[in-house]
Amino acid sequence: MSAVGTEGNPLRVAIIGSGPAGFYTVSNFQKQKDLVVEFDMFDRLPTPFGLVRAGVAPDHQKDKSVTRAYDKSAQLPNFRFYGNVEYGQDISLDDLKRHYHQIIFTTGAPFDRNLDIPGEDLDGSFSATEFVAWYNGHPHFADREFDLTQENVAIVGIGNVAMDVARILCKTYEELAVTDIADHALEALKNSKVKNVYILGRRGPAQAAFTPPEIKEMGEFADADVTVLADEAVVDPDSEAELEASGDKNARKNVETIQEYAARPIEGKKRLLTIRFLVSPTELIGEDGKVTAIKIVRNKLVKGDDGSIRPKATGETETIPAGLVFRSVGYKGQPLPDIPYHEDWGTILNEQGRVVEHDGSPVTGLYTAGWIKRGPSGVIGTNKTCAQETVACMVEDLVAGKYVEPEDASIEGAKALIESRQANAISYQEWLNINDVEISKGEEQGRPRVKFTNVAEMIKVATSSFRS
Repeated sequence: MSAVGTEGNPLRVAIIGSGPAGFYTVSNFQKQKDLVVEFDMFDRLPTPFGLVRAGVAPDHQKDKSVTRAYDKSAQLPNFRFYGNVEYGQDISLDDLKRHYHQIIFTTGAPFDRNLDIPGEDLDGSFSATEFVAWYNGHPHFADREFDLTQENVAIVGIGNVAMDVARILCKTYEELAVTDIADHALEALKNSKVKNVYILGRRGPAQAAFTPPEIKEMGEFADADVTVLADEAVVDPDSEAELEASGDKNARKNVETIQEYAARPIEGKKRLLTIRFLVSPTELIGEDGKVTAIKIVRNKLVKGDDGSIRPKATGETETIPAGLVFRSVGYKGQPLPDIPYHEDWGTILNEQGRVVEHDGSPVTGLYTAGWIKRGPSGVIGTNKTCAQETVACMVEDLVAGKYVEPEDASIEGAKALIESRQANAISYQEWLNINDVEISKGEEQGRPRVKFTNVAEMIKVATSSFRS
């Protein structure tokens, strides 16, 4: 038989997860012009694109335009999509090894880290991920309920996800009604009684994790003021020195915007967003099993022996009323059956994308990319270089003869296995049926799309025969 990666014996690659890292795996491989590769991509949902569909905020449509490039990859003749097929439930690692030379896991980091404080399990305490998935129409979260009759909401964390949550809570119905926010969320937010939203960051303005466009948007609401406490907007000398030394333009822009908000007068709009710095939650206070307030401690920044600037509790505390609390303090990947996992990091054990055992030895044919590889860092485009690194290892291992030797490397063999395990597997062409209907419904309402949020309904639309 001819060498693997040639016309007569294509390299068969299984990609578990259809988000950015998965699609950038395909596009990076396509640059290998002398290599013939067949891609089979799997996702537990009937829909592709991962967090671009279910995580990117509905009012950030430009960020979703990357799906045009992903669609080009999906339309390649050497690409197949198997939606509604879950690794660990419908297919196993042994199944994949019977049909593929290489398997790459790009399953993201779907779980929020906990605050580990008393009261975190009270009703009204949620992960930001739950709320984001709910308003984005993720079918596994569509039935979640959030008590938006509460006037006070606290968001713990100061990255872009925290800003997204605050923005959705602060926007008017009219601002949200032109987006692709899920219908159930749009209706619930229409009747929202939220008046005060607090974003709580444990470090100072110079260390904020959000990006300049995200913080700038917070000052552009139609009917919500934004404010920062004047003393919390001040940059301490150590942080100022670090800013000067690093030349970090983004951090400098963040500080400038924060200080502008501190000086901005409150106009008395319907809602007020207060962005706090140098505070950490110590307890969620409840009544009758429901959260009513969040206790916080003031921090000061101290420079460690290693030169890093860290927050240290001062002992000065205050209590903020809050009937809803969302935590957004970091994310963890989901452990996958038969795949080595680092519990503390929340990632698959790997070296440059090669999956390794706990003793550091590489696992032949297994790879990873994206947040499940490196942790929750960077923006959508960061996954391109992340996947590039992994693909380079995959090509290197192929040349070295280090790959799985499948019993049946045929397209038909894999397809037969999948159909035997999941009768409702959704192809890419079938996903396009869903896409067409969503966009058509959106056009009728002056919106980008109206999302389906029920898997059974998606399957019904997907398998209809109106698309030629």
